[in-house]
Amino acid sequence: MDSAFDDRFWQSPDGLTLHFRDYPAADAAQSERPPLVCMHGLTRNARDFAQLADRLSGKWRVIVPEMRGRGESEYAKDPMTYNPLTYVADVEAMLEQENIGRFVAIGTSLGGLMTMLLAAKDRSRIAGALLNDIGPVVDPAGIDRIREYVGQGRSYPSWMHAARALQDMHGAAHPEYGIDQWLEMAKRGLVLQQNGRIGYDYDMRIAEPFQQDEGAAPPDLWPAFQALENTPLTVLRGELSDLLTAQTLAEMKRRIPQADVVTVAGVGHAPMLDEPEAAAAIDRLLGQVV
Repeated sequence: MDSAFDDRFWQSPDGLTLHFRDYPAADAAQSERPPLVCMHGLTRNARDFAQLADRLSGKWRVIVPEMRGRGESEYAKDPMTYNPLTYVADVEAMLEQENIGRFVAIGTSLGGLMTMLLAAKDRSRIAGALLNDIGPVVDPAGIDRIREYVGQGRSYPSWMHAARALQDMHGAAHPEYGIDQWLEMAKRGLVLQQNGRIGYDYDMRIAEPFQQDEGAAPPDLWPAFQALENTPLTVLRGELSDLLTAQTLAEMKRRIPQADVVTVAGVGHAPMLDEPEAAAAIDRLLGQVV
């Protein structure tokens, strides 16, 4: 069951109404801590962080923005605004609305790219950062795999059909998942549509800039990554990942030796953050946040 949260909204710089979940801290003392800002992947939404928020909310304020075109956030008028730099500007508008000066960034995939870009613009606001299965170099094999399914607009007659379809598409990344876990994943990423079918909870037009490279990783993110050098930093890699290679992970560790670099066994892109080694790494990161 989800912890209690408020559904809240903010305005993007170009006038879209965007949604975020706001899980409050338990008391005034804990409210003084920097909040956790959890940023999801390309085709995902705020539900991806429900388990993490269940575990951490109360101790921390947990904010989970949904990027334009996902979940309850408004779809963009111009699909070419579905790109990392625009998402960063959107999140900055939310931070300004909420008067948040410093925060802990937890970014999965696209959300990790955003974390690096936020640090590059103003590293002083990052109280801690977790990059989940993403780095300054994105393996083309992973990008090609994502391009095979993003924006396809498929729908299914039942949740079981949706779960089986996800298993077919992503089974290599989660080889130990049973059908119950695929059903959970389906209910995080898809919704019941007005026509009674089960469909993906995002604007299919997010694929347009991604297919043209403009919505994938920006070029040369190493300077953005190194902006996190003096910040508590954790990097997670799924052992089977096709987006973050072991070689890139090793270079990240070489450039920022104090980073806590963790490989999550038996999963690909991306760890769900409920794996024991991922949960322990998050706890170690938060233990460093002041």
